[in-house]
Amino acid sequence: MQGIELCRRFYHENVQPQLAAFTSRAYSAALIGPGSEVLGFDTEMSQDHDWGPRTIIFLHDSDEALAERLRAYMSNKLPETFYGYPVEAEKTVITTLQQYTRHCLAHDFSKPLESIDWLTFSSQTLLEWTKGEVFHDDHGRLAELREQLQFYPDEVWYYLLASVWQRIGQEEHLMLRAGYAGDELGSAVIATRLIRDVMNLCFLMERQYAPYPKWFGTAFGKLRCAEQLTQLLWKVQTATVWKEREQGLNGIYKHLAHMHNELGITEPVSDEVTSFFTRPFLVMNGGDIGGLLAERIQDEKLQWLVRNRLIGSLDLITDNTDFRMLNTWKDGAGNSARSILKQFYKFGDER
Repeated sequence: MQGIELCRRFYHENVQPQLAAFTSRAYSAALIGPGSEVLGFDTEMSQDHDWGPRTIIFLHDSDEALAERLRAYMSNKLPETFYGYPVEAEKTVITTLQQYTRHCLAHDFSKPLESIDWLTFSSQTLLEWTKGEVFHDDHGRLAELREQLQFYPDEVWYYLLASVWQRIGQEEHLMLRAGYAGDELGSAVIATRLIRDVMNLCFLMERQYAPYPKWFGTAFGKLRCAEQLTQLLWKVQTATVWKEREQGLNGIYKHLAHMHNELGITEPVSDEVTSFFTRPFLVMNGGDIGGLLAERIQDEKLQWLVRNRLIGSLDLITDNTDFRMLNTWKDGAGNSARSILKQFYKFGDER
């Protein structure tokens, strides 16, 4: 049994009856947040830690005092085992929606999300909020928030697409130059960076949040484009000479151009690679496609970023795990860290 099914049964057979006996106040219940089972990728190996019967109970923001009494009550009512799995009462989290969002996202959702706010959330964090399952939702407050976070607003999406295309444009010729200079190891390292950028671009083009590294390839395999691209990506990843990497990437670029054109968000781009100046290298000039996307952006702050800070989101700035989790830093540090990060994106006299 996968974790999400186990937790669904645990809620309906144990948690829901106990809640009904304790209070008539409105609440929501769900399995969201960290955990492979939230993404549906858990296996038998996942059961050795942080896995088991659990749910998250969201009380109304005014019911913080009730949460503490409910925790004490539930800890004495839940069974010791469920379907043969040990029940750890502390894994059933009882909180308010406001507390949970501040802990996971370091944002007060009584205030609107600005375009820059989106750039300070990791895609894994947004995925944890929008995957999983809602078991119960009085008044639909949790569903409303999940819908709000379902995917980036269009202009933020254009900005992120442009940023990834620019990254590809900045490095596609470097892989070839390193190989031409006899540095096959350096060329291979750059190729791997390009592969990751290509995969991130595919997630964006299919309007999907990319997960963190453990499930990055697994989730990519579920994208519509994976059937056509996986073999080419492997060709580049396993190539031992730069000319083979170039050939594989040129095939990938053709698919990416078709995918981009199918989006219909810029004028059509060519699927033909071109020479890099007078050098014997064939490239796609990803930065040019990024420029076409940037022209679509009307938001004043994002326009300024396009001209001055085409650096993408938190995920494109760093792959440091602890920093990507800055929203969960304790004792208010998450709010401070996000405020500092947002300074990278401040424009004009706001800085």
